[in-house]
This record gives sequence, C-alpha cells and structure tokens, in this order.
Amino acid sequence: MHYQEDLVGKGLQRAISEKLVSRNDVWLQTKFTSLDGQDLTRPIPYHRDAPVAEQVRQSVGDTLAAYRALEAFVDAGAITSLGVSNIYDPDELAWLIGAARVPVAYVQNRWYEGNGWNWPIYDLCQKHGIAYQSFWTLSGSPSLLAHPLLKKLAQRHKVTPEAAVYRLCELWNITPLCGSTNPKHMAQALAAEHAFGKDEPEVGKLWKLMHGEED
Repeated sequence: MHYQEDLVGKGLQRAISEKLVSRNDVWLQTKFTSLDGQDLTRPIPYHRDAPVAEQVRQSVGDTLAAYRALEAFVDAGAITSLGVSNIYDPDELAWLIGAARVPVAYVQNRWYEGNGWNWPIYDLCQKHGIAYQSFWTLSGSPSLLAHPLLKKLAQRHKVTPEAAVYRLCELWNITPLCGSTNPKHMAQALAAEHAFGKDEPEVGKLWKLMHGEED
C-alpha cells in the first residue's frame, strides 16, 4: 500500500492466518523516508525531532548517515539487503556505491518521460548489478502509452498498452512498481509476462526512441 505500510502488515497477517501464503512466500520491501518527504498531517514511524540515525532505528537527512544506520540492521540479520530511492545524480549514486559497506542492491526512481526515463542512473545500475525499480512508470508517460509503435505491439500480442510497457520493463531489466488495487488491472499486468521478446522490431525502435535516437 502506497504510504500505508501498516496496512501491508495487517494484510500479510490476515493472509498468513487464512493460510493463503506463508511468510517465506512473501518478499517485503520497506522504505525509510526523511521528514521532508513525509506527510506531517499523518502519523510518522519515528520521532520527528530525533537525529537521522535515530529516526532510522525508530522506524525499523544525510544519505550516508541513514545508510550506515541501516547497514547495522543488515549486520544483525533484521534486513537482508539495502537500496536507495529518488537518487537522480549519477555522481551521487557512484559515490554511495563506493562508500557503502553493504552493497547497494536496489535503486527505486521515477522512470518517466519527464526525466528522459532516467537512463544515466539505469546505466549505472546495470554496470554495478543493481536492481532498478521504477515508479510513475505508466502515469508519467502518456506519450509513450499513446505512441503508435507501442499500440501496434500491444495489439499484435493482445495485451493492453499499459501491460506492454510493463513487459518492456521486464525485457530491459527494470522492475516496475505497480500500485494498482484494481484486480482487473493487476491481472492484465501479469498477463503480459513473456508476451513478447526482444526480437520484436518495435522493441528496438522504442528503445532508440526513448533514448532520443529517433523521432
């Protein structure tokens, strides 16, 4: 649940109690967000006056201070891997990669037409074996969803344009974060898995188009 992680916990507890899943079936990812990214009209998971490192401890700034605090939880076995979100300067990410004791495993960024699909950060992630997770994947790219190449590709494989974008992400080693609560939309997104491959001509053309190499 977007910004309502307490509901994730309640939903998971219910699913486990009803034997729909076991805890080992579910991979959970949570995110520490500093005060400047919080909605202060709602409860926050740490004391707002606490130092950054203490804010992190209370919820399980300074990027490295937060990362260092979280590294301690990896050492303790409470967290298995670490990543960062909303990092758009390649030099900053490269610095963190070099400074981190626990390797950066994930980057979660906006991937949309407004930032040119964030290719410099994506490329750095590919170079260092970091999983790239995208958000604003659909809502931020109306021109991509409306593009004739994408529509043609989607129609030929009987999937929605939105699902085709998710499949492109899969082909390009991007994990799109799907925030839908609509069962139909979720089913459509899952239906696109393996719908088409990299050998489709539109896939290469869209890659070039989104890199500014073609009109």
